[in-house]
Amino acid sequence: MASSTLTGLPDPARNAGFYAGVPFKRAVAWVFDMVLIGVLAALIVPFTAFTGLFFFPFLMLVVGFFYRWFTLSGGSATWGMRLMSIELREADGGRFSSQTALLHTLGYSVSVAMALLQLISVILMLVTERGQGLTDVILGTAALNRPA
Repeated sequence: MASSTLTGLPDPARNAGFYAGVPFKRAVAWVFDMVLIGVLAALIVPFTAFTGLFFFPFLMLVVGFFYRWFTLSGGSATWGMRLMSIELREADGGRFSSQTALLHTLGYSVSVAMALLQLISVILMLVTERGQGLTDVILGTAALNRPA
């Protein structure tokens, strides 16, 4: 997606502070979120009569999907992102709507299910001027340092 279509997002050349350190912060937030999702999924296992152990990766995928969708819908950031003071924004600069949160979560879920797409996403975060992952590029969204 061309930079010119992201009219509501801060210009990375003039407002570099909005994007400073965001890829690293996203990585730390991702680790925090994965640990939290793992704990939540583990707490659900007894309610499945322990059969959840047989499909634990799928259980984590489902728990993670709803966790990401609801937290992105509620504040444009997962709890890990909030801890790292970053949030996702739409191309117009606004916070995520429930629909955008759903689409972003769906794109993320597809990416983590396919190693090549995840690798492309990580590379894009490291080389694009706004630190956008693959889903961000497709949707025209970006992660920013949360304004004070």
